[in-house]
Amino acid sequence: MYYLIVVFLVVIDQLVKWWVRAAIPLGQSIPFIPYLMDLTYVQNTGAAFSVFSQHTWLLTLISLAGSALLAFLLWKNYFPGWMGKLSLSLVLAGAVGNLIDRALAGYVTDMFQTTFINFAVFNVADICVCCGGALLVVYVLFFWDKDKEAGK
Repeated sequence: MYYLIVVFLVVIDQLVKWWVRAAIPLGQSIPFIPYLMDLTYVQNTGAAFSVFSQHTWLLTLISLAGSALLAFLLWKNYFPGWMGKLSLSLVLAGAVGNLIDRALAGYVTDMFQTTFINFAVFNVADICVCCGGALLVVYVLFFWDKDKEAGK
């Protein structure tokens, strides 16, 4: 079931990126959610906040290795509770979504630009990684030990 979540989120991520590339000229914006967010087509060759922008090949390899590790942990049931599995699924979906962009295009398509605060432009895969990472922290701090004990 968790792999279906990964596939679903990767498909959503890729569809949104495809639509943005097809509908919005590079560097241009269209209103999305008034007073909160615009859709702005940006090509990011780096990681978060464009760090390592000259090393897309390295980021591609790191994304590939990270995705393989996350898939392995999910398959091996490393985190026995549903929250742990969901968090791994979210992070994996985000890693794979951005890996596809880096491997096929040499950049990641970003589109969500906040209008109420100056923040980096981001995409669906980034949202998955951030939400999954936050959920994983909560799971490890508060629930992982209990799930491990219950599984014994």
